[in-house]
Amino acid sequence: MHTHMADALKTPDDKRKACADLAATMRRWIIEQSLDSHVGHIGSALSIVDIVSVLWEGTMQNPGTELPDRDRFILSKGHAALALYCALRWKKILSEDVFNTYCKNGSMLGVHPEWELKGVDLSTGSLGQGLSVACGLAYGLRQKKSPARIYVLLSDAECNEGQVWEAAMFGAHHRLANLTAIVDLNGLQALGCTRDILNIADIGGLWKALGWRVIEADGHDQDALLAALNGSDDVAEPTVILAKTMLGKGVSFMENRLEWHYMNISSELAKRALAELNSSSTSALQTGGDKE
Repeated sequence: MHTHMADALKTPDDKRKACADLAATMRRWIIEQSLDSHVGHIGSALSIVDIVSVLWEGTMQNPGTELPDRDRFILSKGHAALALYCALRWKKILSEDVFNTYCKNGSMLGVHPEWELKGVDLSTGSLGQGLSVACGLAYGLRQKKSPARIYVLLSDAECNEGQVWEAAMFGAHHRLANLTAIVDLNGLQALGCTRDILNIADIGGLWKALGWRVIEADGHDQDALLAALNGSDDVAEPTVILAKTMLGKGVSFMENRLEWHYMNISSELAKRALAELNSSSTSALQTGGDKE
């Protein structure tokens, strides 16, 4: 993987701390902005917090800049845009004032991200299209001999779309080693469990059969995600990371509850959620963030 000089000076512990700090902050901001805007998709945003934090603080080089060789990030599951906006605010690509306009009249920060916004490389929300564009970008950057990488985050239900698999075949055929897809496997979608709507019994086997390098990881274990996303340079095919996650991760009454795909949050529940998140952050600081 290519490394920017500033990031090369970061120790592994520096990266781990930055990722953990970002994730903890993102979860609080998601609850606060969801309450202020009266907009749902909270559970979907919370499920990808650890993935997004590791990408933006521990993996990508120069994201959100105008540099031609910057890494690109596509949030194909665009309904989780609030998580992306949190990362942009953290990286100071968005100001606090702009961030606080989320879903308000005249704001650029809608439920789905728009490409006109700095740090957003593709307008998304029509599910199934992100991987196709990511393949095109990866192919074009390779033609230019650019060291840039493309990262695209999909939902598991999005893999019901046929266009995803057409793009997967294209990526494998052209051996787009500069492309990494991450699938957010939280097992839930708008109308039920993914296994009940359209079951893909062996999703890893399917990606592998098409010619992708497949890595399975706990989507809330930041060390595992850092290892998966910052692996060997000696890769000749595109990579897909199957990240097992939980809808609403971090807020007990939201975790793995289908209604939190869409439901708005009340001030009472927001207060309860923030108390939980603040308690979790305090415990992590006291224990040094170590795992059992």
